[in-house]
Amino acid sequence: MKIAILSHPLFFGSFSMPRFAHYLASGMKGQGHDVEIWRPRPVLSKIPVTGIMKKWLGYIDQYVIFSIWLFFKTNFTTDKRLYIVSDQALGLWVPLIRNKAHLIHCHDFLALKSAKGQISDNKVGLTGKIYQKLILKGFSKGENFISVSKNTQRELSDILHKNATINTYVYNGINALFQVGDTLKARKELGNQIGFSLDKGYILHVGGNQFYKNRKGVIKIYSKWRETSNLELPLVLIGTPPNTEVFRVQNESKFRSDIIFCPGLEDEMVKFAYQGASLFLFPSLAEGFGWPIAEAMACGCPVITTNEAPMNEVGGKAALYIKNTKEFDTIDAWARKASDEVELFFKKSPQEIDYIKQEGLENVKRFDSAKTISRLHEFYLEAYHLKYE
Repeated sequence: MKIAILSHPLFFGSFSMPRFAHYLASGMKGQGHDVEIWRPRPVLSKIPVTGIMKKWLGYIDQYVIFSIWLFFKTNFTTDKRLYIVSDQALGLWVPLIRNKAHLIHCHDFLALKSAKGQISDNKVGLTGKIYQKLILKGFSKGENFISVSKNTQRELSDILHKNATINTYVYNGINALFQVGDTLKARKELGNQIGFSLDKGYILHVGGNQFYKNRKGVIKIYSKWRETSNLELPLVLIGTPPNTEVFRVQNESKFRSDIIFCPGLEDEMVKFAYQGASLFLFPSLAEGFGWPIAEAMACGCPVITTNEAPMNEVGGKAALYIKNTKEFDTIDAWARKASDEVELFFKKSPQEIDYIKQEGLENVKRFDSAKTISRLHEFYLEAYHLKYE
């Protein structure tokens, strides 16, 4: 079977979705298929400009120049090919391949829900609302969908207002890199990398500055916990450098010197971070799937996360849970209550903590990468045969 995977361009500097496209391509090649990744190439975006102009030139490359290329590539061929849209955010391309064998991967609808005013914490301007409306109009033309979680599948069903031919979910597969390792060695490796002693352990968070990652909430929980706890573990935050708001919250903390941001770490060092952490704190407000929850568990790290889908869908019975911020009158009240859960964790016996770790390792067997590829392969074949046989 010939497969064309439509992917995000590389010139915007985001690599998570291109990495997902590569994961799909590698998996399907392993199943014996002829696979190509098709993505926009920089044409106008190579012009040496900066700021908003650079962004708009990138959009022209993505949605005008590439769309023209895709139209001719798909309409003047007799090839029987399966087209995989690797992210529903690329929905503007779906009308071009809607009459071909196709399948659309859905990750999360946070941007779309924000544009509709359903997420008050994330205001969207007029151009953003128009953009999301066009994306929705585009991917709604599709017939076959795979979501990354039950929660995303449910949201998709609510959005589509129609019965798709294929509408299912397949959990993401964890990178085999993430596995249990030597805790002391991991702490030493990460400590040497960031220039901070981590020998006694630390609380870890992995994520960016997006509102739903709740980085400010992580810092507030940590600060409230430190105010009452006898432990003096540092907080390590891996991801992009802090933005102004996150930096402000850090600077307001009495324990700011123990709050360490670690941007730009390679995957190997992120693995060490999970392996060496005493606790992984992930109070997200929303997610599409929640990769870090599964990655932490795969490395033998206990997890505290938010008791809402899909975080509790991924964490299952193995994670410890806190409530969402919306259940409290103030963020400080929420952070105080959440910090109590952190302290309760650290008061557990070594045997209890070891049990939590083992439960996590058992839980993440659901996200075995080989199983994921096998399940995706089944639906890819179904989408192909629906059109061609």
